[in-house]
Amino acid sequence: MLALVKKPHIELSIQGDQIDELISWIKKKYDVTILTDAYSEDSIPIEETDFWKEMQSNRVGNLLAAARLKAGLTQKKLANIVGIRQSMISEYERGKRRLTSDMGKKLGSALKIEHSHLRDIHL
Repeated sequence: MLALVKKPHIELSIQGDQIDELISWIKKKYDVTILTDAYSEDSIPIEETDFWKEMQSNRVGNLLAAARLKAGLTQKKLANIVGIRQSMISEYERGKRRLTSDMGKKLGSALKIEHSHLRDIHL
């Protein structure tokens, strides 16, 4: 079963016994919408979607862009902090340039995140 709690926004995927009891308990406090109550043959694992494959193909770049946006920095501001050109940040984020271990450490420090979060299998 896939359920949606509107406020606070929570999506739940629930399997197993006593689902109805659990949903009725949640409904006592929250507005719940059941999105689907049965497995659909049209359903596919997320790992098989084009979206997932695209996100995984540039995992480091996507993580870098997300961390930069969360920190409230533009590419130019981050580049200035690290001491590189803005175009390099763009290339890292788009997966056009491979992030070295040293640059990962500099970016991690600038973004106040563990540089290990910016690791790729190629580092």
